Amino acid sequence: MRQGVKLLQFSQSKGLSYRLLVHNVLRHSSTVGRNQRLIQVGNYLQQGASIRPPSMLLIGRRNVSFIPKLIGRAVKLPAYIGGGAAAFGSYMAYRVDQAGSYTLDKLNQLMTFGGNIRGRLEDFLGVNGDSSGGGENSNSTGDTVAAATLLASLSDDEKATESGDSEDEDDEELDGKEEDHTGDEILNLTKQMIEIRAILSKIDSSTAGITLPSIVVVGSQSSGKSSVLESIVGREFLPKGNNMVTRRPIELTLVNTPGNDETTADFPVQRIYNIKDFRQVKKMLMELNMAVSSQEAVSEEPIQLTIKSSKIPDLSLVDLPGYIQVEAADQPMELKNKIRKLCDRYLAEPNIILAISAADVDLANSSALRASRLADPQGSRTIGVVTKVDLVDPIKAREILTNKKYPLKMGYVGVVTKTPPSAVSGIFSKNNIISKNSTEVVHKETVQFEREYFRTHKKDFEGCQTTTRRLREKLIKILEVSMSNALEPTSRVIQQELDDTSYLFKVEFNDRQLTPKSYLLSNIDVFKLAIKEFQEKFQRTELKSILKADLDQKVLDLLASRYWKDDNLKELSKSLDNESSALYWHKKLELASSSLTKIGVGRLSTTLVTNAILKELENILDATQLKNHNLITELVRNTAVNVLNAKYYSTADQVENCIKPYKYEIDLEDRDWSIAREHSVSLMKEELRQCDERFNMIKNTVGTRKLQQVMQYLKTDPSRKESLGFSTMMLERGTEALFLQERSSLLGFRLKLLKNQCNSTAQKDKCPEVFLNAVSDKLTSTAVLFLNVELLSDFFYNFPIELDRKLGELNNEQIEMFAKEDPRIARHIELQKRKELLELALEKIDSILVFRKSYKGLTAT
Repeated sequence: MRQGVKLLQFSQSKGLSYRLLVHNVLRHSSTVGRNQRLIQVGNYLQQGASIRPPSMLLIGRRNVSFIPKLIGRAVKLPAYIGGGAAAFGSYMAYRVDQAGSYTLDKLNQLMTFGGNIRGRLEDFLGVNGDSSGGGENSNSTGDTVAAATLLASLSDDEKATESGDSEDEDDEELDGKEEDHTGDEILNLTKQMIEIRAILSKIDSSTAGITLPSIVVVGSQSSGKSSVLESIVGREFLPKGNNMVTRRPIELTLVNTPGNDETTADFPVQRIYNIKDFRQVKKMLMELNMAVSSQEAVSEEPIQLTIKSSKIPDLSLVDLPGYIQVEAADQPMELKNKIRKLCDRYLAEPNIILAISAADVDLANSSALRASRLADPQGSRTIGVVTKVDLVDPIKAREILTNKKYPLKMGYVGVVTKTPPSAVSGIFSKNNIISKNSTEVVHKETVQFEREYFRTHKKDFEGCQTTTRRLREKLIKILEVSMSNALEPTSRVIQQELDDTSYLFKVEFNDRQLTPKSYLLSNIDVFKLAIKEFQEKFQRTELKSILKADLDQKVLDLLASRYWKDDNLKELSKSLDNESSALYWHKKLELASSSLTKIGVGRLSTTLVTNAILKELENILDATQLKNHNLITELVRNTAVNVLNAKYYSTADQVENCIKPYKYEIDLEDRDWSIAREHSVSLMKEELRQCDERFNMIKNTVGTRKLQQVMQYLKTDPSRKESLGFSTMMLERGTEALFLQERSSLLGFRLKLLKNQCNSTAQKDKCPEVFLNAVSDKLTSTAVLFLNVELLSDFFYNFPIELDRKLGELNNEQIEMFAKEDPRIARHIELQKRKELLELALEKIDSILVFRKSYKGLTAT
């Protein structure tokens, strides 16, 4: 009989028809009975064939009369054979008649059992028959819930027939080793289907039906909703308080991990994993809930929490904010409606509703039952859980669990999730509560109290579903069957979504695969190639031009401050026969040369080269796609600065030490002088051009006549005692024009002198422009030599290495954030990720469906 019940459970969960099921059961039982009868007859014949007459055993001991008696028995042999044949025929007729009677009895019993099961099915389907006209989706959902309800009810009936003593022994054994063996359920598919549901939850889709059922827990704030969840998990981890604490849905995934003695928690969205201290889990949940402002009160953004342990089943639960009756003074007026709308969204099909109600509150006032009745009018996918059963009279509690006013197809389960204060009272009770293992101690005490309570009132709750353990088993079966039956319609929806996504991916991106990491690496490769080209171009010539340009400006500043403002400058055009005059200009040249060599060429040149490298890096970044990604550009910039800073001070000191001899003596050759003279001429021409250009710009702005008047006035009255009607701006422009005119005249004079008289180093006192230019050439050549060795070579070698190291430290989230800074790349990655998730989910669903069909076929045969 039990074999037939289990076969019916499996067949109903697989969708087999009722008549085929009974026919297979009867045929199976008849075949088994017939085989057993034939085996018994065969054994009898085998035994009969081996029987020997008792007198034959005495042959060895009666040697005296052997021959006469042998002749006598030989004569009687035919009579023995005839008698044995008659006896055998009588026995066979008796056994056949007995086997036929046994078969008829068994057949009658199985037909009676099948009739009872058929009546239960007709009664159940008759209730749902009126609401079965809602199309394909409604029929599928109705079949799912019907299968789940039937499976749960048959399982409960089967367990109800077990003795109470064996049930108590199972409970005691469970306390000793509370490991959940959900892997042995029906097809061992719950864990895989929960994984599929997790995959589907990552797909951003507005399409209905692209999800698998989950168990949604609803109840009022004082119904014991959190305690029920904690009893299932066996840990205290949910935040509690007088005010509204749960402000966001908590999507709780329980994962059974055989062989893992520890219970750990993960927050996937926050990327926090392997939390062993559940006080930290409680604190984290409190912080995530309190992140919702009191003005908003409720948020639809869920908190994802995964708990792994060998002591919990594979379940997918959603803890919703508790219903309230009246808004508090510090809560928004629309809070009640917000909670209702949030819960209604999760209570919709195909989710299973776990309606939590307290036993000490009339079910007519239960907010959870009221909401579930609106979302599930037939009560076909709602499980009622009655908490605080120990707080009411057992007779009243039984009436609640077996009530007919608010019927639910899956029935009610009574639980006790909290130990009364008297049960844990004692002088050290407070210390126990805050101890490290307090949650485990409290859980064991609660389980023990619940078992003892229902054992004490066993007769009162006979025929009722009670204890948290029964609730867990019920949830396991119902979730697995409902998920299993939802696989095929979900597979069709996913296939349609996959076809649409694949078409868009081909049209927009030509099926080109792209990941955030590959996008980053490709851009970094382009950047490194540009750096390599920059290295080939940035040689000594480039270094020298950068440093020489800056030192040329320093030379011009020295000439302007020490020579071109000197009123005696015209004496340099004449021969310096006067000893005092010659000494004056010689000392002046030495001071100018000393000033040039002591300006800090080491630090100046290192800074110039460093800035030039960083500037060129900016130009390279602007020429690549990295310019739109602030994260990587900042990383590249910081890496380059760090590499350059590592050698900055050592390079500056090395350059400064190398030019130290030029601070005391400078030896110039004719070739050096000739090069410096040519460069000085070109430099003076450029300075003269700029002066003339600036003067012409002022003249065009002010006017030639007006400018001449202002300049004439400034020449006659340098003190500006009277303005004569000129504005302050006009006087400033006139002063600048006068200065430029004088400077232009001076530069022209010095330029003629350089071309005609500065032919050798002997004229260095008369030609300070050439000499200082020659000194700057010496400083530049020496500095470039060591800058190239100490700074550039080190930078171009270490920068790529350091950049790779920094990029390697980026996590996947940062890399994905980098890639999605570009809108087109973000679209590419999201569409590709969506396609991959749909393919993965469809592959897993198809593998389960293929396995289920093959398993059904093997069972049917």
